[in-house]
Amino acid sequence: MSHQSPETSTLTRRRVVVTGMGIASALGIDEETVWQNLLAGRTGIGPLRSLDASEFKVGIGAEVPEGLVEEKLKTLRRRPMDRALDLAIVAAQDALVQSGLISGEPPYEEQDAAVIMGTGVGSAQNHYAAFTSLFEKGPRGLRPTSLPRCMFNAISAGLTLQYKLTGANYMVVSACTSAANAIGTAYRMIRDGYADTVVTGGSDAFFDRFAFGVWNNIGALSRIADPQKACRPFAIDREGTVLGEGAGVLVLESAEKATERGARIRGEILGYGESSDATHLTSPSPIGQARAMRMALKEANLRPDEIGLINTHGTGTKGNDSCESQSIRDVFGDSTDAVPVVANKSYFGHTLGASGALESISALLSIERGEAPPNLNLENPDPECRLNLVGSKPVSIKRAPAMKNSFGFGGGNGVLILGPGD
Repeated sequence: MSHQSPETSTLTRRRVVVTGMGIASALGIDEETVWQNLLAGRTGIGPLRSLDASEFKVGIGAEVPEGLVEEKLKTLRRRPMDRALDLAIVAAQDALVQSGLISGEPPYEEQDAAVIMGTGVGSAQNHYAAFTSLFEKGPRGLRPTSLPRCMFNAISAGLTLQYKLTGANYMVVSACTSAANAIGTAYRMIRDGYADTVVTGGSDAFFDRFAFGVWNNIGALSRIADPQKACRPFAIDREGTVLGEGAGVLVLESAEKATERGARIRGEILGYGESSDATHLTSPSPIGQARAMRMALKEANLRPDEIGLINTHGTGTKGNDSCESQSIRDVFGDSTDAVPVVANKSYFGHTLGASGALESISALLSIERGEAPPNLNLENPDPECRLNLVGSKPVSIKRAPAMKNSFGFGGGNGVLILGPGD
């Protein structure tokens, strides 16, 4: 098809809607279970099972409940291959079934859909297995299959192979902003006519001695021993974040195609903004964050006072939470105190490259159901984080667009504006 120049393409930009959502998380691997756990204020953080953490400073994390992923893979006639890929496969299955693009068990028919996924550390499980084999047996211990299994795009490629999706497939790797950047890229592809359907989101799994070990040593993880209390976004007594594995997958389509198919529209991507701080590798900048927020609002053609919910990046670290609070207040001004604010990482853990996808799904569910889940461990809000933070009980919210913030090491910022569906 022909494409207009950037100067005229805004006249024919297409609406981009969400027709499927899938989750693999510490709160569960089905939408209803996850939502009920969010409303009830039940965290997925606990003592680590998959890793002997006795040699580490921190021994807690948010893991998918034992056996759920493995049982789901059996129904898909798959064996576990790499934890990040396995999580993505499980989440994508529900998203694609919900959208009506596939039904039942494999095999599936080929269809023209792209796969654009985000990740922070990629196929970490296979990388660690290859490193271990190299150090124990030397170069001869490396299997030829290690190469394709260790590629970061093994995740997106694995989804295309499993579900016979013949469009473009690639990964976006931008630390904790990866999933938001992937969803934003997918949104632009459909908006501008380069694809009709994109399977997008993020997946990360990193509970091995290397990946978890380096996070232990960077000083960003909470040392609070009680898993229930360890992750405390926006609280004055916060001590750091808690890592979690997970995947979130969304099916995005042009509104025309979704309507033509009679698909249920769960939500809409209204705008996307991105920026780089260009100031520091690990310390965030409120100027850069605010720039991305304003870009997303401008593209959505919305004023700050038209936003009904802010789903924050909210890591529970000292620097991130106060910086994000400042950037929100800079953008929202007098409207700041009227917009409910939530942070989901005290439930899912910080799932790095998957966080933007899991938390976007949470925001879409909030819009759809008219409720924002409580913030956990916020008995003592930080006075420097002057936001309208939801308390210990769910609150009703208006049916209005939500802002989803994602910020990452490297200074990358990604902001999505999510709208209600049918």
